[in-house]
Amino acid sequence: MIAFLIYLPFLLVFVIFAVYAERKVSAFMQDRIGPMETGKFGILQSFADVLKMMQKEDIIALAADRKLFLMAPLVIFVSVFTGYAVLPLSADIQGSAAETGIYFLLAVISLDVIGILMAGWGSNSKFSLFGAMRSVAQIVSYEIPLGLAILCVIMLMQTLSLQEISLQQVGGLGFIHWNIIQYPFLIVPFVIYFIASLAESNRTPFDLPEAESELIGGFHTEYSGFRWAVIMLSEYGMMLLVSLIAVILFFGSWNTPLPNLGPVRLADWTSGTVGQLSADVWGTFWILSKAMLMIFVQMWVRWTYPRIRVDQMMSLSWKYLTPIGLFMVFVSGFWKLWM
Repeated sequence: MIAFLIYLPFLLVFVIFAVYAERKVSAFMQDRIGPMETGKFGILQSFADVLKMMQKEDIIALAADRKLFLMAPLVIFVSVFTGYAVLPLSADIQGSAAETGIYFLLAVISLDVIGILMAGWGSNSKFSLFGAMRSVAQIVSYEIPLGLAILCVIMLMQTLSLQEISLQQVGGLGFIHWNIIQYPFLIVPFVIYFIASLAESNRTPFDLPEAESELIGGFHTEYSGFRWAVIMLSEYGMMLLVSLIAVILFFGSWNTPLPNLGPVRLADWTSGTVGQLSADVWGTFWILSKAMLMIFVQMWVRWTYPRIRVDQMMSLSWKYLTPIGLFMVFVSGFWKLWM
């Protein structure tokens, strides 16, 4: 319950500043200045956009399936946000503490394809339907290598609990205890996970379902105002969710990256065991900070690589990422048995 009360307001605030950050990151990479007029350095631009969307008319096409059209954004958001229920924030704030947390998470976020199909079909628009079909094909395809990458960590950790995976990365040597350092071959599953997570989040170069050059806006072409904002909230919520999962599985979760160096007890000072700040505050700080770094990398990729074709997208998943993922599952099992 505590994790829920933290994640919900954080997600709402995060989306506002993530949109601003994405504009500034893209401007920096393209030698522009980005938003500058609305507030100091344009920092109020996202707030202005929110106010504008809230005042826009909620338009529903006459020939649309009204029930499916209205329910779709809610289904997408609920399926994404429910995944936050099992994410730990610290040693004490452990989400739902479900023993099968990662299994539940993968199962529930897969339901967003139902909402996407509802949005595409309910809009009664060819652009929306094509966007929905692309999105479903993309998500279903990339869930396979993404699941295999996660399976590698599960086999090594011998648990489905995200909190237990976090606890197995605790230690006074900081980042030395992270899974990606303890098991260097996990770099390959992490790369697979990262690529697949971009596809799951409809992020460039996998933003084919929202390709404005041929599909206008994809499955949410017919949405406006608040309902469009809910779909965008879900997309940025998925960005944050996959980043948090990557941090938990590969980068030490809520544990500090700083090691103890002799009498300089950096790990103890930055994990709440020494000093005034509690372990919960430090744990929350570290896991969210690492996730923000992952999100920056996602934005970096967006403004670096061009959009790929549909055939390239499917080929990458089925011909390359899935076979490599299967091989890494074999490597992980061999390591656990013999090392």
